[in-house]
Amino acid sequence: MRRDAEEGETGVMSRWRRVFGVPLLVVALCTAGCGVTVPTDPEGTLDHVRGGELRAGASPSGELVVVEGDEVGGSLAELVEGLADTLDADVTWTVGSEEDLVDALEAGELDVAIGGMTDATPWTQRVAATRGYESIRGAHGPVVLLLPLGENAWQAALEGYLDKEVAP
Repeated sequence: MRRDAEEGETGVMSRWRRVFGVPLLVVALCTAGCGVTVPTDPEGTLDHVRGGELRAGASPSGELVVVEGDEVGGSLAELVEGLADTLDADVTWTVGSEEDLVDALEAGELDVAIGGMTDATPWTQRVAATRGYESIRGAHGPVVLLLPLGENAWQAALEGYLDKEVAP
């Protein structure tokens, strides 16, 4: 008589434990002790911003982004400033065209870029975009904010803030 049967296990259950039990145990042990939080930022954007500096790019776009001299305003700028307040960060603004801002995001010189970008933006081949938000004052369709690719914790923090402040 097989040992499995003596212990009351069915043959199927015994096979399942042999095939899947050890690999699942190894995976569980490896992930439990690795200290990785999901989502993560390979470049540490959220950590850099929190308690420090939020480097924001602005491309003028009607009521969404208003640039007057050195001052950046508008509904999107107000949201970026509000996010910075929640993270105890100071905002440093860079004004430029969308292409200049995308270049700066790719180079790691900016943490976020705002303008009239929508959820149909062609820039998502080079940078990440938030979900589209239609209820932002001055928006004519779903507006997105751009950020560096792969900075998932930063994107989650940004979208979490936007979800609280404006309906997605």
